[in-house]
Amino acid sequence: MPNSRSQSVFTHYQVFIVAVLSFLQFTIVLDFMVLSPLGALLMEQLSIAPGQFGWVVSAYAFSAGASGLLTAGFADKFDRKKLLLFFYTGFMLGTIFCAVAPDYHYLLIARIVTGIFGGVIGSVSFAIITDLFKLEVRGRVMGFVQMSFAASQVLGLPIGLVLANAYGWHAPFWMISFVGIGVGAVIAFYMKPIDEHLKIKSDRNAFQHLTKTISKSNYLRAFLTTTLLATGGFMLMPFGSAFSIHNLGLTMEQLPVLYGVTGVFSIAFGPLIGKLSDQLGKFKVFAAGSLISIIIVSIYTQFGITPLWIVISMSVIMFVGISSRMISGSALMSGIPDAQDRGAFMSINSSVQQISGGIAAAIAGMIVIQVDNGPLQRYDVLGYVVMCTMLISIGMMYYINKDVEKQKNEAPNITLPQPVVVKTV
Repeated sequence: MPNSRSQSVFTHYQVFIVAVLSFLQFTIVLDFMVLSPLGALLMEQLSIAPGQFGWVVSAYAFSAGASGLLTAGFADKFDRKKLLLFFYTGFMLGTIFCAVAPDYHYLLIARIVTGIFGGVIGSVSFAIITDLFKLEVRGRVMGFVQMSFAASQVLGLPIGLVLANAYGWHAPFWMISFVGIGVGAVIAFYMKPIDEHLKIKSDRNAFQHLTKTISKSNYLRAFLTTTLLATGGFMLMPFGSAFSIHNLGLTMEQLPVLYGVTGVFSIAFGPLIGKLSDQLGKFKVFAAGSLISIIIVSIYTQFGITPLWIVISMSVIMFVGISSRMISGSALMSGIPDAQDRGAFMSINSSVQQISGGIAAAIAGMIVIQVDNGPLQRYDVLGYVVMCTMLISIGMMYYINKDVEKQKNEAPNITLPQPVVVKTV
């Protein structure tokens, strides 16, 4: 096993897996994130209140969470490639439904359909990563895969906003559909079957597999931590564009610049954060990222009319902190499940994330008030809630880290064959 501090490369097939999962995550993340910058446009054109827009965001999350729970018992019973293709096809259909939605209620239903399929894709992807990559290098893998969040800002959100300003809010969903169909074709033709986990004999049926996974104490602790991790993004992000326009004084034309510059820096820092989490320790990077995020959120949510360059600077620092939390937290969480439980654990964990995030988005819609298309009120209250959850999550992640260290020091459970990470000469 190579030392985590040594320079290493992956096999060619591993590089392909990282690339294709990154593109796949790009479409999934963009489909969700594009609603945030479109928020101001949607609320105006569909004549809906912040609370209704909050439900558009949370509808995806609730349906994704329910779907993840329903499929958790079956997640380790099928070839992961086939499972990935099935749900990605449904996700693409849901996105097309969003692209043709004529009104608020149709869009709400389309988001539910998209969530039913899209909510499972992330968990299957992380199960694939856990199957094919050793824990010592998963920080780097997560660093590249999580770059999809930044790439969706640099490439997707600015293009989506330009299309929305030129052709209406439906256009970004058409863009996602066309890109997603190409990604799905690459997976179908070039990804190999991922079925090594099927060789581990188990006499559990789907329901027993689900209940056994839920009942493990260290798994429950991880699910509770995920609940706290989801709160921050789902509370602040949906109203980010509306806050930028109505409170910070930016224009719709400036939003692509804001998201684009922030995304460029996030792409640059993503692999570095992943490498640091492998070398310095995933918990240390998570804690540092959380503290940075807390400081920036405490300042950002208090802003009034602010010059664009200051907003960009604060956004860059905040996203570096958030990326540090996401990359190191995801890598650390992947060390929790046993080999025979990976699919179920990831599905349940994804469901917990989506459901808790949906509740957070709905609550955020109730807290935030907007009168006569004026500034958003009580956005600072959301900031206080987010800061509290971030503080608590540091303590929770400390115990997750102890669980992972304990598993590494004890006799290993059944493990799956994994491709060798080749040390550079």
